[in-house]
Amino acid sequence: MSNASAAAKSLLSHRVAHFTESVIREMTRQAMQFGAVNLAQGFPDFPAPDSIKQAAAAAIAADINQYAITWGARGLRHAIAAKAREWHGLNIDGETEITVCCGSTEAMISALMAVTNPGDEIVLFEPFYENYGPDAILCGAIPRFVKLHAPANPDGDWALDPGELRAAFNSKTKAIIVNTPNNPTGKVFNRGELELIRELCLEFGALAITDEIYEHILYDGAAHIPLATLPDMSERTITISGMSKTYSVTGWRVGWAIAPPAVTGGIRKVHDFLTVGAAAPLQEAGALALQLPRGYYEELAAGYLHRRDRLLQGLRKAGFTAFRPRGAYYIMAGFSALSAADDVSFAATLVREIGVATVPGSSFFSNPKEGAALVRFAFCKRDATLDAALARLRKLNG
Repeated sequence: MSNASAAAKSLLSHRVAHFTESVIREMTRQAMQFGAVNLAQGFPDFPAPDSIKQAAAAAIAADINQYAITWGARGLRHAIAAKAREWHGLNIDGETEITVCCGSTEAMISALMAVTNPGDEIVLFEPFYENYGPDAILCGAIPRFVKLHAPANPDGDWALDPGELRAAFNSKTKAIIVNTPNNPTGKVFNRGELELIRELCLEFGALAITDEIYEHILYDGAAHIPLATLPDMSERTITISGMSKTYSVTGWRVGWAIAPPAVTGGIRKVHDFLTVGAAAPLQEAGALALQLPRGYYEELAAGYLHRRDRLLQGLRKAGFTAFRPRGAYYIMAGFSALSAADDVSFAATLVREIGVATVPGSSFFSNPKEGAALVRFAFCKRDATLDAALARLRKLNG
């Protein structure tokens, strides 16, 4: 390290001095640099629904361009509450239990900052979405990792070990983060697994913070069960979601946290000082989006099932061990049959020489070695995009 680099590093807080930048976003930059097909970052390359775009444009034209209420426009908050009631039978008060944030990412850090103290422990399943660990550290908390074990058969399900999960809980456990459907594995937690999490939360007095951003993207008969619907869990669950994935508007950055009133009060304070509020006209469009008929969600899932199967079959033909996801829009894939390189080197080869950007598997594990033979592909793309990527990937096995 140069003297200048060392000096700059000494100016940083101990919380961020050892952070790396987002690997996912870095791979998008490399895709742009090398002209690669971007199957790294999870944003659709097809249009958002016209009705939602028109609602946003109409809100701007109507001059809804100043601050909304800090914790969210009333219309959006009540639309969130109505949808939670319609889909899951949850009785949510839009006035006291919902905070609208700048995306689900901000909702997560706001929630963690609102409930954790330095030295608290946060239980995380791994592979994990890369923000969760840094979020916990930024709050002064300590991540405790529990493995989701890959199936022996790539068509099987990633599984948690009940004993390993129980061993992660103790008197310092403040919360567990549950991402279902899961990024990056596509795992959808079943009722038995959620019941175990509930049991441990009640036994140790812990909160559950659930990231349910992919709740409508499900396959093979999988069912999304919000942890807050289980007995005694509504008062100790923070449910996080947003518009990005369901409505194909990842750049709008409109998300929310649903929590009991006392916890919501804390989240709102953190949110206020972090970002003040989400974009007002986009919140108006969000209120309309959440009222779309059930047929919209059925078509969404069917479209993603088609894309999943297209990419899954193509990856397997190209020589990858591709694990079948039950939800979300990512595929974890082993590449040992194609290369002896580690994941970072293999991903670099793919983006620079083959022309396909993916995410190195190590970015989803606390111990990088656990993901050294894995990469993640995103399939929230047009058929033409997926086909172009697969044509390039076929070069790997001659």
